[in-house]
Amino acid sequence: MSLNLQARDRVFGQTVTEYIQTVPGELPIDAVGLWQIVPAGRQRFGLSGDDLTEFVSRCVFALVTRGAKPVVGGGGTKYDWIIQPQYGETNEEIVDAVVKEWLASGAVDGDPGGLWFALPSPYVGISE
Repeated sequence: MSLNLQARDRVFGQTVTEYIQTVPGELPIDAVGLWQIVPAGRQRFGLSGDDLTEFVSRCVFALVTRGAKPVVGGGGTKYDWIIQPQYGETNEEIVDAVVKEWLASGAVDGDPGGLWFALPSPYVGISE
């Protein structure tokens, strides 16, 4: 792939590398949604196609290597978030499954009701 990691964002001037490094910084405070990552690549860096796919993959990898798990909202349960084990166990399996699903959905920006990434905590459950 040919993602230019030194490309600068149109809003804050961060490089792609700098942005990816900041994505997991939100995890101690809140979950990070795929719906936040994809538009950042498109709008802030002007990415599309394979470059956008690599950007999404690198952002998700940054999240899971910091311990985040794929989750969805836990509305109607005693949890804020519900872990989604179908994405796999290893970081590589999770990234691969998330990116494949995103591409199969048409590589859409997503919405807040979709997939997020959260650190394990008492607010994150493993079943509904």
